[in-house]
Amino acid sequence: MNPVGKPGKTGSLMPVEAALARLLEMADASRIIESEHLPLAEVEGRVLAQDLVSTLDLPPWPNSAMDGYALSLADWSGEPVPVSQKIFAGQAPEPLKPGTCARIFTGAPVPPGADCVEMQENVLIEADERVRFIEPMTAGQNIRPQGQETTVGEVILSAGTRLGPIEQGLAASLGCAGLDVVRKVRVAVLSTGDELVEPGAELGPGQIYNSNRVVLCSWLQRLGFEVLDGGILPDDLPATRERLGALQDVDLILSTGGVSVGEADFLGVALREQGELMLWKLAIKPGKPLTVGHFRNVPVIGLPGNPASTLVTFALLTKPYLLRRQGVQDVEPLKFSVPAGFVWPHAGNRREFLRGRLEQGKATIYRNQSSGVLRSAAWADGLVEVQEGRTLVQGEMVPFIPMSELLG
Repeated sequence: MNPVGKPGKTGSLMPVEAALARLLEMADASRIIESEHLPLAEVEGRVLAQDLVSTLDLPPWPNSAMDGYALSLADWSGEPVPVSQKIFAGQAPEPLKPGTCARIFTGAPVPPGADCVEMQENVLIEADERVRFIEPMTAGQNIRPQGQETTVGEVILSAGTRLGPIEQGLAASLGCAGLDVVRKVRVAVLSTGDELVEPGAELGPGQIYNSNRVVLCSWLQRLGFEVLDGGILPDDLPATRERLGALQDVDLILSTGGVSVGEADFLGVALREQGELMLWKLAIKPGKPLTVGHFRNVPVIGLPGNPASTLVTFALLTKPYLLRRQGVQDVEPLKFSVPAGFVWPHAGNRREFLRGRLEQGKATIYRNQSSGVLRSAAWADGLVEVQEGRTLVQGEMVPFIPMSELLG
C-alpha cells in the first residue's frame, strides 16, 4: 500500500477505478467467512454463504401450461374423442386411455401417454360431450417438460448472491425452509470535530448539526449491515485513543470529517500510533480526500466531511468494499446512458458525479452542486457521471446511476 501523501504517482490524483480496485483487493483479503443459518423469511437482504444446489427437478413432472385437453396425437384420428378423466393441479393422473382425451387444468401433471395439450378455447364440445379439436396441433405444445426450470444437482444461486424476494421464492420452490448466510458486517460509524453537534442540541458559535452520521447509519442498516454508532470524536487525542480502543469486534471503522496533517488531526495521530494511515487524493468530485488504513488491525475508511462528498464516496467506494467483504462479486451500481438536459461548458480534471434526475427522458442537474449541499441529493433521483476532461451540450449522452442502485 502507498504511504501517506502518495496515492499513486507523486502529486497525481488517483482515478476512481484505481481506488475502487485497491479497496476491493483489501476486501478480498479480509473476506468474512462466518455464517449463520436463518429461516427463509429472515434472509432478505443477506448474502448467501454457499451455493444453493437443486435437490429436485422443477417441474418434477411434465405439466400443463393451459386449461384444456390432453391427448396423444399419434392416437388421434381427427374425430371427436371422449373425456376419460379430469386432472386438477395436485392430483396424480391415470395413464391416458387409448382413443380418449383428458380434461386438464393449468399446473396439473400430464397423464402418461399424452403428448399434447390443446387450450380449451380451441375445442368444441359435442352434444354427447365428446371433444372436437379444430386447430392444427403439434407434439409438446402447452406442456412444460420435467426439469424445464432446473434439474437435480444444478447450482441455482451462487454463494455471494444478495438475497431478495425473488431469490427467497426460488429457494422456497426447492423446498428450503432456511439458508446459510454470511454474518452481517459490523461497522462502527464515527464523526470527527468539535464543530459538530447532535440534532436536538443547542448550537454554539461555529457549530453545525451532524447529518453525515445519520445518513451513514441509516444507509448501512438498509444494506443489511450491523451498525455501532460511535458518536462524535472530540478534538482531543486521549479521548480519541480511548474511543477507538473501545471499538471491539468490528469489521470496519467508518469516519467522516477526513484526516489531515494539521494540528487538530487527532484521529490521524491515533492511526499512525497504533496502525496504518494512507491519504488518497482521488480524481473525483465531490470527494477528493479519502483516508484508508488500520487501527489495531481493524480496517478504517475516512470519508470527506462535506455531505455530498460523504454520499458519493460511500456509494461508489465504501459500499462496494463492504459488499465484497461478504463475498458479493457484482458490487458496482448499474448505470445507463441518457441525453443530457443541461450544458456543461468547463472540462475538469476530476470525474464529476452531479446530483440529478430524469425529466422527460433527459438528465437534469440540481442548480447548486456544492459538496456542502445535501438538499441536492434529496432532490435528485440519481447521479450524472461526467468524465474527466469532458464538456457537454444539450442532447449528448451521459451515464446516469439511479439512486435506487446506490441506496439498496
